[in-house]
Amino acid sequence: MIDLVQMSPEVDSAPSKRGWLEHGTHIAVHSHRQGQLLYASTGVLATTTELGTWVAPADRLTWTPPGFAHSHRIYGETDCRVVNVPRELCDSLPSRPTVFAVTPLLREALVALTTDRTFRPGARERLRQVMIDELTDSPEQVLYLPAPQDDRLRAATDLLHADPGNTATLAELGRSVGASERTLSRLFHAELGMSFHQWRTLLRVQHALVHLLDGHPVTSTALACGWSNPTSFIEAFTAIVGQTPGRYQNDLRRAAP
Repeated sequence: MIDLVQMSPEVDSAPSKRGWLEHGTHIAVHSHRQGQLLYASTGVLATTTELGTWVAPADRLTWTPPGFAHSHRIYGETDCRVVNVPRELCDSLPSRPTVFAVTPLLREALVALTTDRTFRPGARERLRQVMIDELTDSPEQVLYLPAPQDDRLRAATDLLHADPGNTATLAELGRSVGASERTLSRLFHAELGMSFHQWRTLLRVQHALVHLLDGHPVTSTALACGWSNPTSFIEAFTAIVGQTPGRYQNDLRRAAP
């Protein structure tokens, strides 16, 4: 089991580390002097900041820039690998947390950096540069759920966070929080950069990732997360995650320790 203290700023000098994190592990708000790449080959890793939440299913890579206050929550027993990135190399990567797909070359470089092998002088730095080059060309994953600032919009999204399966319309949510449908629609676009439907779909998919991790069938996951039928759930999940719920769940089973 990895020592959570290892993720604190005081040990940023450690170039890389690896360990198992238990289901439900919460790492409180902190920041790092260096940038940090976290890879979970199993489980789900959620990274939360004041801007919102990034969710990384298994086999994705989460990037957190230096000085960016954030917290983590772990779902499922997770094999977590951590690579620190010196500040002088961070300009090539995004200025806010990001989830990336993992290419075969990126995965092999990351695994090599987080083993106990001995490197020749300069080899570790060159391998880390290979990772950065791969990330520069890798597409970001659409797994970021932005957080609102407006009190009315926050009240509406809190209702959905509490119950992702809530099928209330925007007008019904507006009546619950004292705002018109038009006002909430405008706030979703202005503050979160997306429509109400797009935001709620992302929220539901994030919750579905955890449901599937817990072993729930695709059909019951779809209903619990607010879809009226499995087909529409599968389409939405595949568009965002890049694989069907069934394939995602099968990959989880194969990677389970």
